[in-house]
Amino acid sequence: MSLLKLLIVSVLVVLLCGLSARSLFADELADKFEKKQFKNAADQTLLYRFLQPAKLEAGQKYPLVLFLHGAGERGNDNTKPLVHGVKTFATEEFLTKFPYFVVVPQCPDNTKWADIDWTTNKVVIPEQESPTNKLVMQCLDGLEKELPIDTNREYITGLSMGGFGTWDAISRHPQRFAAAVPVCGGCDLSQAKNIAHIPIWTFHGGKDQVVKVERTREIVEALKAAGGNPKFTEYPEVGHDSWNGAYKDREMYDWLFAQRRKP
Repeated sequence: MSLLKLLIVSVLVVLLCGLSARSLFADELADKFEKKQFKNAADQTLLYRFLQPAKLEAGQKYPLVLFLHGAGERGNDNTKPLVHGVKTFATEEFLTKFPYFVVVPQCPDNTKWADIDWTTNKVVIPEQESPTNKLVMQCLDGLEKELPIDTNREYITGLSMGGFGTWDAISRHPQRFAAAVPVCGGCDLSQAKNIAHIPIWTFHGGKDQVVKVERTREIVEALKAAGGNPKFTEYPEVGHDSWNGAYKDREMYDWLFAQRRKP
């Protein structure tokens, strides 16, 4: 074998090993999320993945993060919701620095966290909460009774469809969450006065062609006008996948876990 061919083969082996290692690492992170299901009194079922602190200490209560995935992760496999962003919570760095519970429900096909048209120029909150989101809240109610959850440190975040779901959830349950991180979503501007007290850090790509950045810009201005103090990170050159930057932002996590709901 010539030196050039040997060099090419060596480079390919290194690249393949690197890809395999990253893939294995990603799978290891996903495997830390237990597969669970919640069933309510009406026999309605919600699939979700669940992450808990490596060690639960007696007498200690822990924060909880609710993560709402995007439209592409809907289904009934209880696996796709881990594709974007959420596996960061399972890294050793984060589990050590921020011991918490993480709940990642899966929205069934052909349903939404909030029944809103994502392409609309004016977001209007539906009169009724979506059946799926009702199940999510019932699931959280059940977990609060079973586990040492600090109910003053429950947080919600979500991307795209989950971003809309995050805005919808805090609008319907304005006293439940200590903070919210909606990513590339949108909110009914009339809800600003109802949620202005909630610490919010929202993210959006300036070149998003799926959910226009105006949806976030508008609610941020409405919140400020209502007396709120939202944080907003806009990535000028990014399209719809602003979640890649949002869930890699270490400052965001430090900010998030510092928030506490005022009883």
